[in-house]
Amino acid sequence: MECEICGKPVPEHNPIRAKIEGSVMIVCKDCAKLGKIQKTPPKPKFVQQKNKQQKNTRNRNYSSRRDEPTEELIEDFDLKIRKARESKDWSREQLGKKINERVSVITRIETGKMTPDTKLTKKLEKTLNITLLEKVDNIDLNQFVSSSAGERTLGNIMKIKRK
Repeated sequence: MECEICGKPVPEHNPIRAKIEGSVMIVCKDCAKLGKIQKTPPKPKFVQQKNKQQKNTRNRNYSSRRDEPTEELIEDFDLKIRKARESKDWSREQLGKKINERVSVITRIETGKMTPDTKLTKKLEKTLNITLLEKVDNIDLNQFVSSSAGERTLGNIMKIKRK
């Protein structure tokens, strides 16, 4: 098992789980200093029995990629929404009435303090006749892997983002 941040080996019998920037990860001793070490609570017996039954019936070909979003909100959504509203000569109150949302929600979205969920984004797209969602291409991160064991770590992905 490898550290999810730097890729160093982590003992399998006693992995260190640390909460770093809001994410719980399995890390080495050095990287554990970057966050708060988490203790794993013991599982109740009835949960363990249920999990054993589920493992036997689980579909082995399940892919987690089905859960990944295929569309992503564009980066400058706040400016695009405001410009589209202003080009139609609508006030925030008028736009709020058309999409059945409060003025405070429209204000927070236009100032970039709030990111609209998918349902609200689609309402805004339809009402303002703009495109706010863009297709996300799946990137094969395995081509960028450089660790010795060939596994993907957070450190490798950070190197990809910097390129």
